[in-house]
Order: sequence, then structure tokens, then C-alpha cells
Amino acid sequence: MSEARSPRSARLLTVAAWLLLLVGLSLGGRELADLPGGPATGDVSAAGIQLPPAHDPLPAARPHRVDIPAIGVRAPVVKRGLDAEWAIDPPPYEQAGVVGWYAGGTRPGAEGTAIFVGHVDTESEPAVFYDLSALKPGQKIRVSRADDTLAEFTVEDVRVLRRESFDAVEAYGERRAGRAELRLITCGGTYDPGTRSYAANVVVSAYLTGTGS
Repeated sequence: MSEARSPRSARLLTVAAWLLLLVGLSLGGRELADLPGGPATGDVSAAGIQLPPAHDPLPAARPHRVDIPAIGVRAPVVKRGLDAEWAIDPPPYEQAGVVGWYAGGTRPGAEGTAIFVGHVDTESEPAVFYDLSALKPGQKIRVSRADDTLAEFTVEDVRVLRRESFDAVEAYGERRAGRAELRLITCGGTYDPGTRSYAANVVVSAYLTGTGS
């Protein structure tokens, strides 16, 4: 994506991509009934929690790594595009510990909504976002960037959205104009072994609240 593209254009591309993503993205391998945690079916809001003020957006820079201390995630980030069916192409299953960043949209830390995707499981084991639904408002997500800066995001809410009634604009559009926001997405809800897919998506919404190096 060109750095000269306007924030509005980036937002429209992101929403358009997620409309396609709804029918094309698969982030789970199979049901892991014998393992703790896993995809959930509820929503966690920030009610009663004092969240920090937003930090001003940063200059655009590519992400290298994402750290989520609360769920033990420390993973490399790789750029992903759209597949032949115009859906966001997640990392391959053999790279289940890798997080994909939709490189056609916003860079994390810049104004707009950056999108990270990751698998919840594979055929044999949990994947990088297996415990994503356990995140709570106020917890931190840290993204190391190519310009040697660290963008620190604070979780605002966690939603489990059923695919049959999915609203891409509500899920992935900016919550507040002018902020740098981040979405982390994986599969959730009930697993259907017949279609080998989950009934919902876990969507974590976070926003930039600090920086470091």
C-alpha cells in the first residue's frame, strides 16, 4: 500500500476486504475439546473499567512482532494480501505460530484500523490466537515496528460475532475517528466438523495508548 493513500481510502479498503473475508477466511483447523481455553461465545466490554486516553497516531511503519503478555503470545508478524477469491489470505497452517497483517490496509500505530489475523487451532494443536477470547479490557498488546518503535495498544473490548449476522462495518470500522486502532481476529463459537468451520469470529478491539523503543 502506498503511504500516500488517504486514511479514508484505507478505511474503505479495509471494510471492503472484511466483507469478502466473511465468506473466505478460515482460521481454525478442528475442534480441540480436550484442551483448556479455546474459542468462546460471549462478549466482554469495558463497562466499569477506566481505560487510558488515546495516544496520537504514529507515522506509518510495518509491524515485525506482536506481544500479548496476558495470554503468552510473542509472535512474528508477516504481511498478507488477498487470495484468488478476494478474501484475506491467513498464514498457512504450518505457520500456526505466526500472525498475519493485512498489508493492503492500515499499518499498526498509524491512524485508522490495522488488522491482524491468526489461527485458533490446527489439526493437532492450538495455534497463536487460541486464547484470544480470554483477553480483557485494559490489557496490553505491543507491536514492534520496522522503524524501531513499539506501539502499545490497550484492549477496549472483545466480541464474538456470528457469521450469519456479521456486520463488517460495525466490527472493523473505526470506533473513534482520528485514533490508531488495532483488530485481532480468529475463529470462535461452535465448531462444525461437517463443514470444518466455526460459526463465529472472535474480534478484539484495541487502540494506541503509548509508545516505546
